Amino acid sequence: MKKQFLILLAIFLALSFAACHAPNNPQLLESASVYSSDNIDAGAIVEAYGAHRNLPQVQGSGVVVKLLKDDTNGLQHQKFLLKVSDNITILIAHNIDLAPRVDDIHEGDTVSFKGEYVYTPKGGTVHWTHKDPRGNHAAGWLEHKAKKYE
Repeated sequence: MKKQFLILLAIFLALSFAACHAPNNPQLLESASVYSSDNIDAGAIVEAYGAHRNLPQVQGSGVVVKLLKDDTNGLQHQKFLLKVSDNITILIAHNIDLAPRVDDIHEGDTVSFKGEYVYTPKGGTVHWTHKDPRGNHAAGWLEHKAKKYE
């Protein structure tokens, strides 16, 4: 049991070190990250939430449980809460200065997302749900009613 724990700890530390020292190149982040967009779902958020860590790129979907007022300080963000598991709700902070507003969104709707997950004690925030105009950050998106917002 102790040996398994040490092996898992070593793997975790190696992955953490690699994530901290990875280049800030969107193509490299998407292809080299353990959490690439090809194998991520909301389960990765559940795991990251439990470990109190961020994810450079996450993809999943959830059900809108609450629409919030837009954040109009600085860059404007459309905000809403998505339930991604039985006990985790995340904040979606979608930059509407860089991407179109999600149309006709209501509580109970399903929204798919791709973006950066930032841990918070309340469940976390997903942002960068748009393209980076400078090309320094991996592009994200939201999808609602078969329409993609990026």
